[in-house]
Amino acid sequence: MPNELASRLEPLVAEAVAAAGFDLDALDVNKAGRRKLVKVVIDSDDGVELDQVAEISRAVSAVLDRHEHVIEGAYTLEVTSPGLDRPLTKPRHWRRARFRLVKITPHEGPDFVGRVGAEGEESVRVLVGGEIRDVRYADVSKAVVEVEFKQPPSEELKLLEDDGCGKIEEGTGAKEESR
Repeated sequence: MPNELASRLEPLVAEAVAAAGFDLDALDVNKAGRRKLVKVVIDSDDGVELDQVAEISRAVSAVLDRHEHVIEGAYTLEVTSPGLDRPLTKPRHWRRARFRLVKITPHEGPDFVGRVGAEGEESVRVLVGGEIRDVRYADVSKAVVEVEFKQPPSEELKLLEDDGCGKIEEGTGAKEESR
């Protein structure tokens, strides 16, 4: 029952990760032979450096060792940061992707690519084809960051900066609603 085990471990691991100043992005527990593989994905607004991963790995390992009755047996711990292919599923993911190019698959309608602007609790501003849209998270089936090999065009960044430097206020008039 790895999912059940992950549910029991999550509050313990989340507390250790938060104490180090990071967000627990995901926790997975799977069988790996006689051992369990505990995969902890961490993130922060400032990114994650290798030394920080090692620090959090030690902290999480200490927590798991103190609660060995929960994990019940040998385990391998893997602490990592999210990859580029991580779907944007929470407002904080969109905030961390600000000014990045993102491929968005809506529940209805064709996929589109846009540059991320300000995020709110229920929607995000995205520059698509020179126009700013408010895209509701509830309307997004999948969204992932696109790899760019060049600097983003400065005029696109300026449009997004001029549109709103902070978070968007819910209920404000959108220039174009997602469908």
